[in-house]
Amino acid sequence: MVIRCPIITVMGHIDSGKTTLLDKIRGTSVASREAGAITQWAGCSLLPLESIKNTCKNLLDKLKINIEIPGFLLLDTPGHAAFNSIRKRGGNLADIAILVIDINEGVQDQTLECISILKQYKTPFVVAATKIDKIEGWKEKSNACFLDSFSQQSEKTKAILEEKIYKIVGQLYEHGFNSERFDRVLDFKKTVAIIPVSGLTGEGIPELLITLIGLSQAFLKNELEIKSEDIGFGTILEVKDFKGHGKTIDIILYDGIARVGDWIIIGAKEPIVTKIKALLVPKPLKEIRIEKEFENVDKVYAAAGIKIAAQNLENAVAGSSVIITSDESKIEKFKSELKTEISEIEIESSEEGIMLKADTLGSLEALIYMVKQKGIPIKIANVGEITKADIMFMTAIKDPLKKFILAFGVKPSEEIEKLASDNKITLIYDNIIYQIFEKFEEKIKEKKKIIIEEKLSQITRPVVLKLIPGCVFHTSNPAIVGVEILDGILKPGIKLQKSGKEIGTLSSIQSEGINIQEAKKGERVAISIDGPIVGRHIFENDILTSVITKEDIKVLEEVELWDEANLAKKIIGGEIE
Repeated sequence: MVIRCPIITVMGHIDSGKTTLLDKIRGTSVASREAGAITQWAGCSLLPLESIKNTCKNLLDKLKINIEIPGFLLLDTPGHAAFNSIRKRGGNLADIAILVIDINEGVQDQTLECISILKQYKTPFVVAATKIDKIEGWKEKSNACFLDSFSQQSEKTKAILEEKIYKIVGQLYEHGFNSERFDRVLDFKKTVAIIPVSGLTGEGIPELLITLIGLSQAFLKNELEIKSEDIGFGTILEVKDFKGHGKTIDIILYDGIARVGDWIIIGAKEPIVTKIKALLVPKPLKEIRIEKEFENVDKVYAAAGIKIAAQNLENAVAGSSVIITSDESKIEKFKSELKTEISEIEIESSEEGIMLKADTLGSLEALIYMVKQKGIPIKIANVGEITKADIMFMTAIKDPLKKFILAFGVKPSEEIEKLASDNKITLIYDNIIYQIFEKFEEKIKEKKKIIIEEKLSQITRPVVLKLIPGCVFHTSNPAIVGVEILDGILKPGIKLQKSGKEIGTLSSIQSEGINIQEAKKGERVAISIDGPIVGRHIFENDILTSVITKEDIKVLEEVELWDEANLAKKIIGGEIE
């Protein structure tokens, strides 16, 4: 039986310390290069057996563990809630997961989402309780085993850590998991192990790796057996140009084998069929998405992160499935299996909605997920640059709140931005997905405000006035009187009525001798009314209201000014005395 590397996915809340923890394990510095210091694309790297042995040497000597696996393939998945679908892909590929929880924060929003994904895929996991170096009074011991470091802490610091661990234990129990600090676990099948670690000092990493080895070898041997020696199965992480090879694809090979000269079938609207010209692998401990130096090899066994050079990769899409075979007779079968994958993710609807664009299939899924969560209709969603055709397509959208193109990892040219602006299409783009939605919500608020102001400017707002005794300044042409606003909003130009009978038009409002454009409930102002004569048509202490129509009420309800809509209904119903 040939055993492959277990695929380990690292999941957790945004800023919980996932990439920093992996950096320490690998001895690299990926985190500082991330957009906004937050992981935005799932990357992978190989942790070879020799590296594990070096990190865990003292612990291995003490426990006398025989390591059978060839190493770990580590997947660093994005932590933000929007990356649900990328993490699902990671969760699905993963044999085991590290759920990273900031020990000082406990379970957070995206932690819960990760837990639901792990439940869905029945993926076993351990908890890495990170940032123990931030605990009050913690004395660092670089790269030490957690238990060695813990034994040297003060009683107060030990108590603080224990309290934080049991908070996490309680939170996980609420979501259906029994858990305990790793050294107290009696049955790893029934209890989730919590390993306190620091991504900065390296404390606890030896126990984390040993726990993963133990779980992999005890419970996952069947899953780790390479099922096929003739066919390879993988998922594209990224499509990019590579010097000397042109367009290449970075993939995770999660089962089987890939050889130079094999056929590769790539899922697309029209599946791509080509031959592997070169297989390139990053050096151990390096990450495939940022590594620039690769080694040429003739064949690669799962599990591995590999770069494939071949012809006709221009239309390959990140997130697509790939099948690799040496048997040309199976190509048509594999093409039909892959043909529908992208069409199931990309959207084209007959309804009005916004447009989504992204550089990868996973990013597109993430955008679609977030938009659907907010109940926003999608007109079209696909992978690729924003084009003139996209702008012209969106000009047919009538609703101004849907004339949006949201783009993740795709930056429009100046020409496209100008074309969009000229056609009143709002473009929002960023490399950090949650910032796209912050900008989108801001723009929606701005547009809604403008739309509401425009609608309200075309109707009469409901208002109830009382003529103040002793405040008649002019009896007619126009009548100028002092009034108190009992309810609603008073604006110039509206028609006024008394007991349901129209008496004239409000021409102006003054406060302390200055013309104003609006008066609100509780304010006292002087008003000029064209039409009535004081003492004949209107009198001191009279109640006047604005003349309201059913159309006015409809608009008030559309813009959700419910109090004004209810006041308007009372005016129309003659309920104002």
